[in-house]
Amino acid sequence: MRAIGLMSGTSMDGIDVALVETDGESIAPRSYPGGNRVLPEGDAPDPVRYTAAEADLLHRAKTEAQSLTDPLARPGCLREAEDLVTRRHAEAVEAYLAARGLDAADIDVIGFHGQTVVHRPAEGLTVQIGDGAALARRLGIRVVHDFRSADIAEGGQGAPLVPVFHRALARAAGLALPLAILNIGGVANVTFLGEGDAVAGFDTGPGNALLDDLMRARTGASRDEDGRAAAAGTVDEPMTAWLLSHPYFQKRPPKSLDRDAFSHLLVGALSVQDAAATLAAFTVRAVGLSRRWAAEPTLRWIVAGGGAHNPVLMRGLSEQLDVPVQDAEEVGWSVDDLEAQAFAFLAARRFAGLPTTFPSTTGVREPTIGGRIAMPS
Repeated sequence: MRAIGLMSGTSMDGIDVALVETDGESIAPRSYPGGNRVLPEGDAPDPVRYTAAEADLLHRAKTEAQSLTDPLARPGCLREAEDLVTRRHAEAVEAYLAARGLDAADIDVIGFHGQTVVHRPAEGLTVQIGDGAALARRLGIRVVHDFRSADIAEGGQGAPLVPVFHRALARAAGLALPLAILNIGGVANVTFLGEGDAVAGFDTGPGNALLDDLMRARTGASRDEDGRAAAAGTVDEPMTAWLLSHPYFQKRPPKSLDRDAFSHLLVGALSVQDAAATLAAFTVRAVGLSRRWAAEPTLRWIVAGGGAHNPVLMRGLSEQLDVPVQDAEEVGWSVDDLEAQAFAFLAARRFAGLPTTFPSTTGVREPTIGGRIAMPS
């Protein structure tokens, strides 16, 4: 099955598009000359970036969504934001297909995650805006969307969804186990892969979201580019220890976080540089704490997501963890497109009738098939 995956993450900075050949169990490998690289079939283009005005709308929608109790309600600017998300994802797919000389008939299914605006699994609530039916009609391609609600309905956290994809990637690459795969988006999540089919996953804590929000509020920049602010600052150790005393880190997995779970902890009394350094240390040390929940010591950690581009985070992880730490590119994967690839894979699993979440990844009562199918007409 040829599947396109779409991802607009909690950093709210743009849309990633990826194409994967898969039956929902295995991934068709693609070997590249000059190296032992194995990637899902097809390369993603540069991500579609939201304009400053579009990003502002999404952030306002996220704020307004905090009062939601009905996952289908779209009060305030949420309807406008949903229309934006749907339109921009359609444009991203159209541009991707055009660049590769493909058309709708060449694609079997699209995995459309949408934009998370609220995630409160303890209340049975997770909301991803984006109209899957409208996307299917515009593109003329079947769309799988609403990946999380079935898991929530069966007692799960609705996150993380990517561990089953990480398992398929590790198998395709023939990587030695046990292994940890860390994605640092707005929130950071880890997958622990053990011998055989053992797989576990959960959110470790903050990823880029706190750093991004700090830079937006204090400097107007969308992120700490190349970790420059954090590199110039000094970690406030008492503040970091206080941040890590949050009850979340003592909670046994499965567990997951809303993007803004720690937003009230922003370190406003510190300089921009010291605050950035402290928040980077918070992210890194929270990852370190996650090791207590691994069933067995891992041989190495592989890091993907926007945080893999931050040298301060990567250096901190190398110092914090007692095994080799590599970014995804070093093992032939994509740092930026891994989550988009995951939603292509999950869409194929939905069509194959295979579960997408498991008790060991989300805490769901039994393996559950997530995602609703929207037909193009």
